[in-house]
Amino acid sequence: MSLFSGGPAASSASSAVGDLSKDVEIKDVPDDSISSIRFSPTAELLAASSWNKQVRIWEISNDGQSNPRTLLSHEGPVLDCAWSKDGTKVFGAGTDKAVRMLDLGGGGQAQQVAAHDAPIKCIQFVDVNGQGVLVSGGWDKKIKYWDLRSSSPIATLDTQDRIYTMDSKDKLLVVGTAERWINVVNLNEPQKWYKNMQSPLKWQTRVVSCFADATGFAVGSIEGRCAIQYVEDKDSASNFSFKCHRITPPNQSNIANVYAVNSIRFHPVLGTFSTAGSDGTFHFWDKDAKHRLKGYPEVGQTITSTDFNRNGMVFAYAASYDWSRGFTGHQPNATNKIMLHPITGEECKPRRNPGKK
Repeated sequence: MSLFSGGPAASSASSAVGDLSKDVEIKDVPDDSISSIRFSPTAELLAASSWNKQVRIWEISNDGQSNPRTLLSHEGPVLDCAWSKDGTKVFGAGTDKAVRMLDLGGGGQAQQVAAHDAPIKCIQFVDVNGQGVLVSGGWDKKIKYWDLRSSSPIATLDTQDRIYTMDSKDKLLVVGTAERWINVVNLNEPQKWYKNMQSPLKWQTRVVSCFADATGFAVGSIEGRCAIQYVEDKDSASNFSFKCHRITPPNQSNIANVYAVNSIRFHPVLGTFSTAGSDGTFHFWDKDAKHRLKGYPEVGQTITSTDFNRNGMVFAYAASYDWSRGFTGHQPNATNKIMLHPITGEECKPRRNPGKK
């Protein structure tokens, strides 16, 4: 069976616990914490940024086997990676205060294309007025837009605090900062904020992720909780939050161990979404039905980043230490992994609920 063509429903399709036995491991992964993984929007290529100062790119075959393609080097830990819309360029951003670009068809020579006055935490590649634009967000509290043909930003937005997370879909750009601020940009007017708000969650924002239809976004926090938030006030009745990535120890029903939600990704076709966290598990959810579709066993390490491939047939997850338990929680002998999980049967399909929009 081809990993990228879906497949028959698993025998446990009706079970609440998912099956990891068909997952395929990527070869030659970074030996330090993996900060971000992203699939190419046009080909079966996967990029991963790491604290080992590199962005690595693999080519994935139909049976899930991985072949290292190339790498992009930085001068410090790399905190995020992204692809251009046409899939020809990959970007890395990190603590060296720079965004570097590798043109996969340009002979393998990397170049710096953006800079901040502090480490750069997040990057996105967006469309502004029909032109591809790189967006970078840093701990200098600034969002910068870059035309790759120029060494200076074409626009800058100031934020309330250090930028921790950022995502985009179509004309929606969402930025999460320290002190729980959430800032929204309509990319038809990229030089101003469309909306500013504080997260509906009470603790530090870890991740934001835009809905597949760009009408809103999900927020994940360090408290084991996720919020579903629509952009327009007219849809506010559909906003809600829920608990996730919490574990009750055996015979201790009055205790809940709470874990950070590190990654949220929306299925590009079905509109359902995933969460993954410091408990080393991932889950698939249907926001419209307010229902968990499937949960999966713990994978042996905290999950730092996830992504669906371009057609939603494969879900990738990176298992490496996220430092949520500090130095004392670090296990030097633990093995970093990037795994490819084939989406089969009903595990990501929304529930049949005609009463929901």
